[in-house]
Amino acid sequence: MTNFTPREIVSELDRYIIGQRGAKRAVAVALRNRWRRQQVPAELRDEISPKNIIMIGATGVGKTEIARRLAKLAQAPFIKVEASKFTEVGYVGRDVESMVRDLVELAIIMVREQEAKKVRLKAEERAEEKLLDLLLPGERKNLDSEDDSSSSTRDKLRRLLRMGELDNRFVELETEESTIPAMEVLTPPGAEDMGLNIKEMFGNMFPKKTKRRRIAVSEARQILIDQEAEKLVDMDNVQQQARDLTEQSGIIFIDEIDKVASKDGGQGPEVSREGVQRDILPIVEGSTVNTKYGAVKTDHILFVAAGAFHVAKPSDLIPELQGRFPIRVELDNLGEEEFVRILTEPKNSLVNQYQALMSTENITLSFTSEAIHEIARTAAQVNEQTENIGARRLHTIMEKLLEELSFDAPEMNEKTLTIDVAQVRESLGDIVGDEDLSRFIL
Repeated sequence: MTNFTPREIVSELDRYIIGQRGAKRAVAVALRNRWRRQQVPAELRDEISPKNIIMIGATGVGKTEIARRLAKLAQAPFIKVEASKFTEVGYVGRDVESMVRDLVELAIIMVREQEAKKVRLKAEERAEEKLLDLLLPGERKNLDSEDDSSSSTRDKLRRLLRMGELDNRFVELETEESTIPAMEVLTPPGAEDMGLNIKEMFGNMFPKKTKRRRIAVSEARQILIDQEAEKLVDMDNVQQQARDLTEQSGIIFIDEIDKVASKDGGQGPEVSREGVQRDILPIVEGSTVNTKYGAVKTDHILFVAAGAFHVAKPSDLIPELQGRFPIRVELDNLGEEEFVRILTEPKNSLVNQYQALMSTENITLSFTSEAIHEIARTAAQVNEQTENIGARRLHTIMEKLLEELSFDAPEMNEKTLTIDVAQVRESLGDIVGDEDLSRFIL
């Protein structure tokens, strides 16, 4: 894991997320503590449990974005799950343990890519030799008999290959085809992995089928490199590393946790919601989950939960689950000032996105400062009049504002356009003024 300081983590998050300083500081400390734990003596390391976080805030204020950016900084296995998708054991739906299995699958992909990079040089050498064999059929026998002319021809061809002179030539290459018949395996709730294992078992029973394809040298080279790298990578080692990476550095983001909070805890669906919480509890507390790559312990996986908590409150979660999320962060609602910054400051701001999209039609699009402030004011006003969906309102308003331009862009003769405050008011004024209409359009 990269050893960013908390201040560096917050600074990096600031490039993409406006405001929410409290939430950024909390996740920055949690991420730094992951690195700190790796530095303490081994006998104390296992005793230090992660400080799980619960983020409370309305929709569109940046909860999911914070978690997503955090995962990229951590360079660790990260998975986002919706708590509302899970059901209590015995009901039709997803088993809560599947989140850990999905996390291990991601770790396998990450480690396999890392190991493939380590052996890439050797894989390239092997792929080059195979490609030369395809380009010079029959020459391998002459090489074995120490024919100088054959060796010279092969060296010349090797130089041309490395220079890219042969990229447009074609060779015949044998590639493997999947022979597993299409089938759907129905498994009982909580046993999703059983279906995957059955498919793998059938896959191993059917013989590998190959097909000869005529493809360009450049494409064949990449296919051969991937094949050789796969042969060189030790999958047993990959699985062991992936399990360790999951256990020590994995992050699970549980969104919509408020949807399984039981307000009254009495009858009907409330019982099932509380059952989901009780199923999540042992995983967050620390348990062992069986996966097809082996047993994985969840004791040191970092859990970040988030919810709007409009109807239910964090205190409506069962007490045991509340206790496993010691850090609580409340995210601020976004207003006009934050919307202006969201439109202009981040690296991936909406203004930059639309300018890039229009540039593909050779149109230079710009916004006046007054127009951006008017867009932000409109978004804040509609959020107050109707449901508050935070920064997501900006997406809807920008799309409505530029709808006509997006449609006419390919046929337009004028290639330089500036959006001013008058155009914003003309496009959105009527809709904002009619509250009933804005509910359906904005």
